[in-house]
Amino acid sequence: MFYANLGFILLIGQLVNGDIYMHNPRGSNNRLDEQGRERNNGNRVFDSQNNDRGGYNVGSLYYYAGSILPIEWTSQHSCGGPNNHCELIVQYMCDENLRDGATTTTIPDNPALCENYLCNTDLRYGMHEDFQYYMDCKMRLRNDNLFLADQQLKGNTARFTRQNPQGTRRGYECPEERDYYPYWHPSPWRDIAIMTNNVSRCSYYQEESENVKSRYYCYLPYTLKVQNQRNLRIPNNKEDCEAFVYPANDANGTRGVWTESPSHGIDPPMCQEAEFSRDNHLGNGPSGYPNLFNWTIPEDAIAEKCAVRIRYNISTAEFDGWDGSTNATLNEVQNNEGSLLDLSSKYGLSDLEEARDRGYVLENNPQTDIFDNDKLVLQLAINTAQFGRTFQDRSHAMAMRSPPDELVNSRVFNVNVRGKRGNIVQVYPAVEYDFVPNTLMASVGDYVHIQWTGSNTNPRNNDGQGLAGTDRSNMVLQADTVYDEDSGSVWEGRSKFGHWGRSYPEILDDSTLLGLTRPQREMLALVAPGQFRGEMSELDDAGTYFDLGPQKVTTAGVAHYMCTRNNNFSNRSQKGKLVVMDIPIVEAQIGSMGGEMELPQKYVYISASFFAYA
Repeated sequence: MFYANLGFILLIGQLVNGDIYMHNPRGSNNRLDEQGRERNNGNRVFDSQNNDRGGYNVGSLYYYAGSILPIEWTSQHSCGGPNNHCELIVQYMCDENLRDGATTTTIPDNPALCENYLCNTDLRYGMHEDFQYYMDCKMRLRNDNLFLADQQLKGNTARFTRQNPQGTRRGYECPEERDYYPYWHPSPWRDIAIMTNNVSRCSYYQEESENVKSRYYCYLPYTLKVQNQRNLRIPNNKEDCEAFVYPANDANGTRGVWTESPSHGIDPPMCQEAEFSRDNHLGNGPSGYPNLFNWTIPEDAIAEKCAVRIRYNISTAEFDGWDGSTNATLNEVQNNEGSLLDLSSKYGLSDLEEARDRGYVLENNPQTDIFDNDKLVLQLAINTAQFGRTFQDRSHAMAMRSPPDELVNSRVFNVNVRGKRGNIVQVYPAVEYDFVPNTLMASVGDYVHIQWTGSNTNPRNNDGQGLAGTDRSNMVLQADTVYDEDSGSVWEGRSKFGHWGRSYPEILDDSTLLGLTRPQREMLALVAPGQFRGEMSELDDAGTYFDLGPQKVTTAGVAHYMCTRNNNFSNRSQKGKLVVMDIPIVEAQIGSMGGEMELPQKYVYISASFFAYA
């Protein structure tokens, strides 16, 4: 559920189990090197609402500012189509204490249980948001004008939401901030992109983003909050904050100060149409590959400890949730009465009373009388805590670094490996191995940064080659073409190296890839440096992590490459393609919001109204 705080606007929709999984950078889904197929603790760092089998054990990589990082995901219950309203919000945060941790136990919210009474620096526990952030959340009064349907919240602070009525804690995440966007209090998360079915909301999202707009909060001294966590409640608005005094009615008590928190001071997020994906299908988009967003990492993201998250909201149009009238006045008043939301006009019924009599009421598992016969009803499987539901996934800790001088003002593409060991059933809802991006288009003079990681603790009975339970990858040119293949007219007349239809690699001395030297091609084949000799036929003695570093592309042509280890017939498509042109290539995602492209000596601008008349 994404919430717009002007006029208390709300999206709401049908019951779903629509998970989202990030595959590049590798989403954790709260995993941390577990050996079982299910994660150990779904509450470790954040609330994903996803299946326990999702996620990747390991995912830490580094990227250079200015480079292009493909953020790739699969979502279960569609986006960009007529069957629901969908918003995808991509964000990042950096903090010197952000970490994956060394245990799957949730970080305590009692400092006495942490080393030196400082949970923020206790390296045993994974942490994104910090202790102070969560303490403010669990003590701050919730937004009491939100629509809850018939959900009965167990508390009145920002811990408790329609989607989290019990106030369950997941790491130091604030449930109210997780469930609503744009959020009205300060958050450490910075917006990257918003993808939506309704681009008319883009201007609003961009103007309200904390990237560009400050937030306010009620300031109280830290010691006061720590000493009175059980009975102190922090106001959530200016009027109540300025009237606050603790202890109450004490003329010398501590008063609240309504305080502005500056915006992040960065560009507003990109906002565009959501790419299409189908219902009940954690699979590819129209291109035949998973949907992705190419993020050019900004300089303000430079830090050694960062994380990326993607949130996915799905809702239907049973009523207009954006007109401002769907708020707390429609919440259930008495238990088992259902919400007061009037659905009568949507279903041709005379009034709210008739709608309620026939079961057209927003409540858990309503029994609907579609036959005008109260002796024959159909029960709907509805959980109002999951109407307008938000899912998310987050990356493992990753680094964003300043580029070396030779990369400044150059285009740098990141090439990574997604997936984990096992066949398609064993890894689901994760995926089998593949290169990301699977097909990369670049120009001579661009740089390609090849880097991947993996785990040694996948389930030992998962299918695969080499040492049981281990991820390994390498990259070698495939053998030359043996039958005609339609590579598209754009490649005609250009050199072609390797062939996707081949399962054998080219002889190293006869191959070329990116214009790399022989020692560099040998490093890609043997996942070196990192291991000196050893049993390398199936890369068992190689490490899970490999980094070739950014390499300049010097040779035009089309190169097809593969991984020799993950080449079993059932999962033999860890293959990639690099298309290098001797002319500049510029790509941009441009839709109804318009956009711009900067070409050599030219500038292309497409207005927001262009496609309306095209």
